[in-house]
Amino acid sequence: MLLDTYNQYVDELIAKVRTTQRENIITAGKIMADTIAEGKCIHIHDTGHIINSELVNRGGGLFALRSFKYELTWLDPVRERDRGEERGIPNSMEGFAEYAVRASNIHAGDLVIIGSVSGRSEYVVDLALTCKKYGCKVIAMTSLEYSSSVPSRHSSGLRLFECADVVLDNCAPVAEGMIPVEGIEAPFAAASGLTATYIMWSACAVTIEELLARGITPSVYKSANFPGGEEYNDELEKRYQATGF
Repeated sequence: MLLDTYNQYVDELIAKVRTTQRENIITAGKIMADTIAEGKCIHIHDTGHIINSELVNRGGGLFALRSFKYELTWLDPVRERDRGEERGIPNSMEGFAEYAVRASNIHAGDLVIIGSVSGRSEYVVDLALTCKKYGCKVIAMTSLEYSSSVPSRHSSGLRLFECADVVLDNCAPVAEGMIPVEGIEAPFAAASGLTATYIMWSACAVTIEELLARGITPSVYKSANFPGGEEYNDELEKRYQATGF
């Protein structure tokens, strides 16, 4: 059955992550702990909507992990016309991240975790380079196999993994799909969501252990749907705002 094939691929994928990413996960977790212990902040920006949805504002998650999002909006209700390919997508233009970071709560010494499977777009490279420019550490969540096989769309020629202090390889194959299925042209079953989630929860485990060893008890969300959860989280939110953990 295709179900059994899928299970086999997932088992092999997770085993690969455990074998190849352990040291990087530990390094990332320690950087996260250092950032929190130093009173700095952690920002998560994920173009694939995986790690920021999985880790932020949910039961069992660290209060210190916060989403960083930005977009460009405008009002210009003229008739539709061809914009031309050379103009690109407005919120992917190089230089846009400069305005976003300057207007944001990102400070020197903060940590920015950026997720992009291919890591090739102007958008993510622009953000990574800008964060480095302003004195932040950058952790990249990406696929080295995929990203290494495609050219950058940024004028620097760099891809996300080439801009980061630490690279977490989600081990996704080129073009994401894991399983060839007879009669279907594209491979089936994306890999990156499974492994990105697994890797980041693993890094959080390292972070919690590191902080406890330093005498810091990090705030962890309770489920808001569990009795008393909302009140508990409200109190921890006050603590986070005062202490950063």
